[in-house]
Amino acid sequence: MTGRVGKIRNIWLVWLVWPLLTLGIYHFVWYFKVNREARDFDERIEVRPGMAVVAITLGWILIVPPFISVFNTGERIARMQRAAGMQPTCNPWIGLILMFVFNLYPLYYQHELNQIWDRYAHQEEGETVPLAA
Repeated sequence: MTGRVGKIRNIWLVWLVWPLLTLGIYHFVWYFKVNREARDFDERIEVRPGMAVVAITLGWILIVPPFISVFNTGERIARMQRAAGMQPTCNPWIGLILMFVFNLYPLYYQHELNQIWDRYAHQEEGETVPLAA
């Protein structure tokens, strides 16, 4: 099996700077990209990035969907780490808790994703790489 490498992003820019400069819109763009990268990295990971964004935006009307979506994204990152041949260190429960602590989950999740992309540091974004599992 093969997958496509994602983009290494600065965790502080993802969490604080770009969302402030774009009045929060970047957060939704980032969330879409992260879920798309999960789908592109391992075809066994089923996710519809657009629906993930809808869950964290309009899902607040029903209260529960944003929490489920953030938790599921953490699980996807852990699956990506396994597929990359790494010991999964991403814990979706930590991501869920960090939603309530200054909304820190993007910082945590991007850090975990960067570990995967560092494993393929010699590859360009979008290049196809072999998966371990």
